[in-house]
Amino acid sequence: MRHREKRVNVQSITDEPSISTAEVAVPEQRVSWLPLALIVSLFFLWGGANNLNDVLIAQFKKAFVLSDFGAGLVQSAFYLGYFLVAMPAGMYMRRFGYKSAVIFGLLLYGVGALLFWPAASQATYGLFLFALFVIASGLAFLETSANPFVTLLGSQETATRRLNLAQAFNPLGSIAGILIGQHFIFTGIEHSPAQIAAMSVAERVAYFESETHAVQWPYLVIGLVVLAWAWLIALTRFPNAAASSAMAAGKGVLRKLLRDPRFVGALFAQFFYVGAQVGVWSYTIRYVQANMPGTSAREAANFLTAELVCFMAGRFAGAALMKYLRPVRLLLAFAAINMLLTLFAVLHPRASGAYALVACSFFMSVMYPTVFALGVEGRNDDERKLGSALLVMTIIGGAVLTALMGAVSDHSSIATAMSVPVGCFTVVLLFAWRRGRYSVGAAG
Repeated sequence: MRHREKRVNVQSITDEPSISTAEVAVPEQRVSWLPLALIVSLFFLWGGANNLNDVLIAQFKKAFVLSDFGAGLVQSAFYLGYFLVAMPAGMYMRRFGYKSAVIFGLLLYGVGALLFWPAASQATYGLFLFALFVIASGLAFLETSANPFVTLLGSQETATRRLNLAQAFNPLGSIAGILIGQHFIFTGIEHSPAQIAAMSVAERVAYFESETHAVQWPYLVIGLVVLAWAWLIALTRFPNAAASSAMAAGKGVLRKLLRDPRFVGALFAQFFYVGAQVGVWSYTIRYVQANMPGTSAREAANFLTAELVCFMAGRFAGAALMKYLRPVRLLLAFAAINMLLTLFAVLHPRASGAYALVACSFFMSVMYPTVFALGVEGRNDDERKLGSALLVMTIIGGAVLTALMGAVSDHSSIATAMSVPVGCFTVVLLFAWRRGRYSVGAAG
């Protein structure tokens, strides 16, 4: 019996960077539950990897006696991997298919996690940064391929429902990552600079070695689990789903996009939004410890967990509010609220400022997908494909602006560093305001 075929234009917009469009020809079919479960699990796996970085910043700052700028290089190395590998990942997916791209991404992820063992044994910060770069390279492959792949593992009538289910596992993975770091990486042993200075050389070396080695076993287990998942996916039979040229747009399309102020505005807004999100989460533990004396890193991680819970809650609340408010107006309101919350954290560096940062995550939740959608809105197929790839690359903001926050903190204070997200949310607000005016004018 022959299947009826459809030409399907699959578009996925997520809170994490991904290639959002791929044109494929697939038969109508029932949900493939085992393949679907294996691919949905990837959203959990990369959510955990992303937010373990927030724990690593605090841990490496202690283990290697780093400045805030030096510790912030964790995010710089990580997001540089995303930035450099996003386009090659898309090209690989077009050439070898979704399943192959997923397996290759998992292999890179697993190898990067296993590199933490020799990095800790040699106590080499640079090797840790390289390992994070390899992990991020793997995640770039996963995010490029997994989003459209989920929509193909079943009937097209339920594709959106399946993708929403998959996306729900991402913040769950983020929360799991924080809990792993909180209970299996943070040792609970913290010494002040004066106490460290009073130690003998042998005691000091032993202390730094124990803090560095704390990451070995958690990342060894993560690496083995990820490699096992790659093996399971390799053994599992998946429905045929061949990706076509997802980014085959020519130079003329690129020139058209970069001459369009609305699209360029979306690029800037996404760059600064990702920088704000990564910066706030990366330095939450540092902010809490600096402004709530006596709080251990393990206790401060509770604030980061609360941020991720708020982020997940904001996703569902934002989706519900968009039934009554235009997305661009909701983006405008949420950006204004976050400007005020982060400004409050700058001006009131105490417990109330930390709670303001927690609340900030609720209002960040809708920003990435909304800016993404506005960036590709009204584009033809080629423009959407290339535009999506360019929007993915703006996540380099997470590397640049987190490092900037570290530099500001080193020269002033971590509370002052939160002025960087204030500026970032101002850019998002201006983008939403201008797009709102354009929409009203176009409607008129």
